[in-house]
Amino acid sequence: MPGVARAQSGPPLVFTDAARLPLVGRAFPERPSGWHRIAPGSYPDLPAAVKERLTNPAGLALSFTTNSPIIAARWCTADAKQNPNMAPIAQRGLDLYIRRGGTWLWAGVGRPGDGTVCNDETLVLNMDDSEKECLLYLPLYKELRSLEIGVTARSSLKGAANPFRKRVALYGSSIVQGASASRPGMAYPARLSRHLGVDIINLGVSGSARMEPAAARLVADVDADAYMLDCVPNTSPELIAQRAGNLIRTVRSRRPHAPIIIVMSIIRGLTHFNRVWAENMVRQNAAMLAEIKKLTDVERLTVIPADELLGHDGEATVDGTHPSDLGFDRMLRVIEPIVASALKQNGIL
Repeated sequence: MPGVARAQSGPPLVFTDAARLPLVGRAFPERPSGWHRIAPGSYPDLPAAVKERLTNPAGLALSFTTNSPIIAARWCTADAKQNPNMAPIAQRGLDLYIRRGGTWLWAGVGRPGDGTVCNDETLVLNMDDSEKECLLYLPLYKELRSLEIGVTARSSLKGAANPFRKRVALYGSSIVQGASASRPGMAYPARLSRHLGVDIINLGVSGSARMEPAAARLVADVDADAYMLDCVPNTSPELIAQRAGNLIRTVRSRRPHAPIIIVMSIIRGLTHFNRVWAENMVRQNAAMLAEIKKLTDVERLTVIPADELLGHDGEATVDGTHPSDLGFDRMLRVIEPIVASALKQNGIL
């Protein structure tokens, strides 16, 4: 039931359970209980770490319209522990975009309190009373336990249709999940979605994208128009040799006409001086390319090379591995035109 509360120094607000609103970025038509990316128990043979990451609602966004001059939120996460290489807003906060003239514009964030599990924040205020189309991105790295959206008492709040018609399933590492963007909407899958106008299904599983057969089945089960695989950074050269071919063939067998786009591992800043990291990264990418070359019968396969993803000045990450907003921007400058070309060539854009 809606609840009533007062915004900070503002009029009374009516809060509505956000579970009633449509979700963008869902992998499957059925909506899991809570805010998980897949239904608990649906893939029992997935590794425990992968299952845990999929409880994080990375890439999911609420789609709604309102004519309220104020939009607020009340939400609770599983805990308030902070990853040292992530901003609190990205890890367990909210990120609001509003469409104006066909362009999604940033509107406000829900900032979690220091050490607080439950939060109550005004996202944006002092707007006019016109109808506004909204996307509210959910936390990247914390399980969301509850979420309510608040608008002024005499304003409307309605669920909106998914603004993106075509779907791209994206399986990958912590970089895909969103580390270390400053806020959820700045993660590269979210930005790619808004730029191209496609629904990116974020299957980023931080540290755990190792191409297991169960993960391959999960990716292939997602009904999408195209598939992106950005999982090289988490997988050893030996496991790449064992599993990459199966991953690609599993997707192709289930989706015979969909383009498959493979992103090579970023050249981490750690590799500038750490010889062990440098050697491993070279071996990872070489192993992936070797497996791709074996797939001579797999068509509509596109490879995005690693060389220019982060630049060469070491300024694009927060810790030598995870991109900052600058790093994600550099990645997009390489990834976006290649993805757009592959989608256009296959009649998706």
